[in-house]
Amino acid sequence: MGESDQGRGHQGALTHVHVAEHYARGRLVDAIREGLAQTGKSETTVTAEDLAPVDEFHIGGRTATQEIAGELGLTATDNVLDVGCGLGGPARQIAAQYGCRVAGVDLTRDYVETGNVLSGWLKLNDRVTLREGNALSLPFDDQTFSAAYMLHVGMNIGDKHTLFAGVARVLRKRARFAVYDVMRTADGDLPYPLPWASSAATSAVASPADYRDAFRAAGFEIVSVRDRREVALAYFARQKAQAAVAGSAARSAALGLHVLLGARRPEMVRNMSESIAAGLIAPVEIIARMAG
Repeated sequence: MGESDQGRGHQGALTHVHVAEHYARGRLVDAIREGLAQTGKSETTVTAEDLAPVDEFHIGGRTATQEIAGELGLTATDNVLDVGCGLGGPARQIAAQYGCRVAGVDLTRDYVETGNVLSGWLKLNDRVTLREGNALSLPFDDQTFSAAYMLHVGMNIGDKHTLFAGVARVLRKRARFAVYDVMRTADGDLPYPLPWASSAATSAVASPADYRDAFRAAGFEIVSVRDRREVALAYFARQKAQAAVAGSAARSAALGLHVLLGARRPEMVRNMSESIAAGLIAPVEIIARMAG
């Protein structure tokens, strides 16, 4: 999560600043290092699994990333784009599993700088490169990438037509683009704060139909669409059970999303899970392919 919504009409060009401020966190590297120390790990002994609670900032975590990557049909020769890369957990998982190169772009400087440090800890900075940038103006040449993905990013980007047109520009013919976003599945007011927005001013949740329209307008064909509501509810149930077993003291010390979301994390996650349970929103996976 963590991109801009520059194209949302009345909110104007300042919206991307508001979104960046929502995600900005100081001393992230220090906070992650301190969290690792609580588990007996350091930057020299850390594994990708150790970092997953903080750097896989989407419903389903590493399992969801693995499923999305599987839909892309990747090999070691691929050059992959991560739109809204955050700390780069998915990029590192994909680069390590497939041996390919992954370039990530994200609006939030704190995330990008921290993510590049984490890639160094895992000795993956030769294959994973994260850079600060706007998804609505991707800083890459035409037809650079053989695949792309976007995990829980579109909820902050209102102008999905411009977003997908930009991704289409940097993808090669027949390349696949996987999107896994929280989408609107029924009318009704959403409670805030949510993990991606403190208020409706920086939220751009859209329906799967809106996504399909934007894909097609950009020259993509839809390969598959999967509503992942039940997967999300099971994921939240497991998290709740694990937290109860761990106890409040362990939760406060462990490495997790509280490092990114701060004291608001419980309320944000509760609002999101209750909205999914109520059928207002759901994580949805859409796989699209560029025309040949």
